[in-house]
Amino acid sequence: MKRRFYKVCTSLREQSNISYAKIASAAGFSDMNLIIIKATSPDDLPVHEKYIQYFLKLFALSPSSCHSFAISFTRRFGTTRSWRVALKSLILLHRLLRSVQGNSPLWAELLWTRSNGLISLYPCHFKDATSSSSTCSISYTNFVTSYAQLLDEALNCVALDSKKLDNQKYHEEENDTFREKMNEMGEILEILPQLQSIIDRVIDCYPIGVATRSFIVQSAMKHIIRDSFVCYTKFRAEIVVVLENLFEMSYRNCIAAFNIYKKSAVQTNKLCEFYEWCKAKGLCGYYEYPFLEPIPGIQIKALESFLSGMWQLTESSSSSMSDQESSSIFTEDDGRQQIEMIKGNEEEKPLIDLGEYEDDDVSWETVLESSVSFCHAYHQNDSLGSNSFDGMWETATYKSPAAASNPFNQESYESNYYGRFAHNPVYPWGL
Repeated sequence: MKRRFYKVCTSLREQSNISYAKIASAAGFSDMNLIIIKATSPDDLPVHEKYIQYFLKLFALSPSSCHSFAISFTRRFGTTRSWRVALKSLILLHRLLRSVQGNSPLWAELLWTRSNGLISLYPCHFKDATSSSSTCSISYTNFVTSYAQLLDEALNCVALDSKKLDNQKYHEEENDTFREKMNEMGEILEILPQLQSIIDRVIDCYPIGVATRSFIVQSAMKHIIRDSFVCYTKFRAEIVVVLENLFEMSYRNCIAAFNIYKKSAVQTNKLCEFYEWCKAKGLCGYYEYPFLEPIPGIQIKALESFLSGMWQLTESSSSSMSDQESSSIFTEDDGRQQIEMIKGNEEEKPLIDLGEYEDDDVSWETVLESSVSFCHAYHQNDSLGSNSFDGMWETATYKSPAAASNPFNQESYESNYYGRFAHNPVYPWGL
């Protein structure tokens, strides 16, 4: 009885808001609140394209309108108890974020509303009160909260990028090419975990129950999935750059790169299962999905053995480190302790000086294979042929870390497997 009462009250309030918005529009008013109310009406239709175009034109002509939009959006999303309104509000926000650059005032205004506690996308406090049963309510509520957390993670990426801009001028003035390159690698190592976190949030947007049959939910899933294509491809390109420069990096960054690569092996398997479910539901075309290359466990074990061998070499110059400590470098707590013990000169030196090798044409794949023998706990050297690491080390065009300022931006994005996605300067993908 209580749920039915809440459902009736919520429906009446939403219908009153819609009626008021229509009357105000007919009278010539164009208040931001009214436009957002009309764009997020509690029906089963997706957000109309005309509202997306209206807001984009408004932001382009009047950047100050981004502040009004951020305030109106927080009011609409924060007060509704209808899952349709909440979900369409997030879709509206998502589509706008995908169509603006990372330096757009819209991102700054949303970060401001979040930092001042005007909106909370994570944790999201939304609870549906319009569904006919508690089971349906939980299904829709879980999807809305997962979707909101994904958008909150996207805001974190932009916040991280804005902090790094403070050091950009210093990096540009660096004359040391090697040090500048290592600074770039350090920035990439900060971006990669953010991309991995976004992919985790995408996988969490897994509708269950009645939510899987909703047309609005399926519409939102198409946007979410296509963004994951961009994030995965960006991540793959950047991790290849990191692995290609692994020998020149400090030991601290080597351990960070290994942990990222090790997590990606598990994450790729989860993402593959998620994509298979999406394909079965008919979400997006088969040609749009990128080819996911699973990372074999033998590659992780070989790279771990290599780094363990390099640690044993480093340990010979640091008598304070015990054998027991050097054998457990791949746990996070122990890794941090060991990193602290090799601060100083080790931080500025490359892990391996390739100048030690007399043959100028020696490939680092050969060095990697020979380094496996340093680890006495791993005795499968003979089973690793010269092509064992093919696929893990491949050529990739380097992209500036600044490209990750908007994690959903498709600018200069090109699929490595199935050609370029359809590009629209205003709205990259559409439905």
